[in-house]
Amino acid sequence: MDADSQKHAAARRALDYVRPGMKLGLGTGSTAAKFVALLGERVAAGLEVVCVPTSTATAQQAEALGIALTTLEVEPELDLTVDGADELDDQLRLIKGGGGALLREKIVAASSARMVVIADASKHVATLGAFPLPVEILPFGWKSTRLRVGRAASACGCTGDIVLRQAGSEPFITDNGNYILDCAFGRITAPEKLALALAQIPGVVETGLFLGLADAAIVAGPAGVAIIGESP
Repeated sequence: MDADSQKHAAARRALDYVRPGMKLGLGTGSTAAKFVALLGERVAAGLEVVCVPTSTATAQQAEALGIALTTLEVEPELDLTVDGADELDDQLRLIKGGGGALLREKIVAASSARMVVIADASKHVATLGAFPLPVEILPFGWKSTRLRVGRAASACGCTGDIVLRQAGSEPFITDNGNYILDCAFGRITAPEKLALALAQIPGVVETGLFLGLADAAIVAGPAGVAIIGESP
């Protein structure tokens, strides 16, 4: 299977975790979009679920497929979130945020009884960090925040380029109106320590380190699909 087929296979297996009447969180990104498409087929066939999307893009896709949507204000506790990851390790620690929706993704995941991650085999790594870590920050004073992010990361053994994400010639703006720093650390050997250090910095809204949130990962590779963590 090529990478696209692997994503589709992982997304299809994630449907095994879905039960009628569930309140679902819908992730953002290319792999999550495949799950939303497959869920739409099930809904068209009669499955009844209600979903909270983690981005405007996911909301638009789900709405076009006839998937019933709600908000965390109406349904503050969800049964299951299905989302992709930019990286994941054997301890189900994740880097997310390549699509720019990390804050809403983390809020929705934290509001769910279970989180299932879907990914192709290239996302399964021994050590996090090859994918640049996204850090969502306030636009106000962003250069000062970037300096302090670099210093805090260095104290945790992480060094590398920290760049402001761009959308063409302008800064990329999240759905929440914030900026994103992409931190090319290469290796993050102590993700819990780094997450705690970054969370203390005024101006940092959230990081793309998802720790202690995922209950299972469905990883599809050339040889088939494997599940890390909880089975359906």
